[in-house]
Amino acid sequence: MPVNHQRLFRKIDNSIDGAVSALLLDGEGNLIAFRNRHGLRPLEFMQTDDGFLLFASENCAFSGLQGKAGEILPGHIKCVNGKTGVCLDHSVCDARHNTRLCAYETLYLGSPNTSKRQSHLETRYNIGVALGKLIAPRLAAEVGSAPIIVSSMPRTGGPYADGLFASLAEYGATIRRHEVVATQFSQRTLVGIAEERRSLIAKKYCVAEKDVADSSILMVDEALIRGDTSRAVTNMLLSAGAKAVHWAIGSPPIVAPNYYGIGIDTIDELAFWQVWRTLSPEQRKQSLRFHNIEQQMLRIIESKIAACINAAGITYLPFQVLVSALPQGHDGIDLSPFTFEMPTPAGQERANKNLKKLISDLPLPESAFA
Repeated sequence: MPVNHQRLFRKIDNSIDGAVSALLLDGEGNLIAFRNRHGLRPLEFMQTDDGFLLFASENCAFSGLQGKAGEILPGHIKCVNGKTGVCLDHSVCDARHNTRLCAYETLYLGSPNTSKRQSHLETRYNIGVALGKLIAPRLAAEVGSAPIIVSSMPRTGGPYADGLFASLAEYGATIRRHEVVATQFSQRTLVGIAEERRSLIAKKYCVAEKDVADSSILMVDEALIRGDTSRAVTNMLLSAGAKAVHWAIGSPPIVAPNYYGIGIDTIDELAFWQVWRTLSPEQRKQSLRFHNIEQQMLRIIESKIAACINAAGITYLPFQVLVSALPQGHDGIDLSPFTFEMPTPAGQERANKNLKKLISDLPLPESAFA
């Protein structure tokens, strides 16, 4: 008896609170592409002009090929018959859901050549330009006329640094664009046990530029999550003779965990919450506004995180500036890393418990959650 894939994946979709984009090859040679209702992870397809049907997590995989490309909609499957090659699209979602693509796809995970309304490369470059406008007056006050080296974190920060460099150049800053940090292997250090991650970070990164003595370095990256990597890189550059290390971050402070494949399971491991503990009760209350935090409070958090990683300063991208830089703005994007508004019910419940546990032993004004 043939399997009813539509019924099977409807049952799966109803059972999962999370992010799933997957391909399944069954025993009869049928291929099923499935993207669950929440749409947090992408799944793309292309019907090539020469008759092939291709699937990939990102549409940059189809570069150079001719054909019709599109995305598998959240809560849908595509079934390719193993005998006839006929492809049918089915909805497996019982009701309409608010679907949102994870912001990390645009800011970090996705290839720069992937396009969602515009290429990730262009989005990241534009964020860098916006960062430059914010940083220019601050650098003028803190560094003066001393030359500044603009550098990026390998593999992730390049487009951000390019946009920031172009923006600072328009302000007449004395800068040069040069990579001063390199990687010695490609293993990821975002996930894993804390001590193992720190050991890997120390081995993974090295100073690539011999002559950084007496230079002010402006390091650029898409996010600052725990602070382990930025602290290690800052210390490496200072040990190599750098006069000061500043950080420019292409996103707001990350305040929420991520249970959908990123490997951030608790909030107390995040740099934001590490410094939140050190704030006064009133400041803690103000900072719980998260993406609506006032500029003065953001500056306090920036200075405290900078001190934690031994940097001369940190500039985060304000939330509203990020939204304006995204080609789709709020539309269809999960911004929970910065808002604490989780994209799934179970995720929100788990995050709320995590937050309650963290703050239970710390005094807050009575109106903190009013």
